[in-house]
Amino acid sequence: MSKCSEVMTKNPTVCVPSDTVADVAQIMKKENVGPVPIVGDRQSRKLVGMVTDRDLAIKVVAERRDAEATTVEEVMSRRVVTCRSEDDLQEALEAMSKNQLRRIPVVDDNGGIVGIIAQADVATRAHEPAKTAEVVERISQSKKR
Repeated sequence: MSKCSEVMTKNPTVCVPSDTVADVAQIMKKENVGPVPIVGDRQSRKLVGMVTDRDLAIKVVAERRDAEATTVEEVMSRRVVTCRSEDDLQEALEAMSKNQLRRIPVVDDNGGIVGIIAQADVATRAHEPAKTAEVVERISQSKKR
């Protein structure tokens, strides 16, 4: 099995908590991504949260909030499951399965974001079709209530 660093998408585009929801939506469109990591500042890139396209749909559009006036901090998820670049990919896959995550940020020893692993990364870069299918199935199962 690979290391997370071998499968991750390196150096994802980030936002800071004070950026607007409109800013993050433009990044999602330009980069063709669903999640955007949120960092305390652009220099340290210390991960403090995540915003997904689903967050925008539920917390902004459905609540009819103004995307230009709403900050990322107001809608971001603060609890983020992460892995490290030197971790075995299997550890990241287990964390994704356990927490039903379609993507997991990769951080360095200081908590700075260095990459992100998405289901598509696993499918295209891990070269283990059976493992990929198993992970996708577990992530996609509905959560128990």
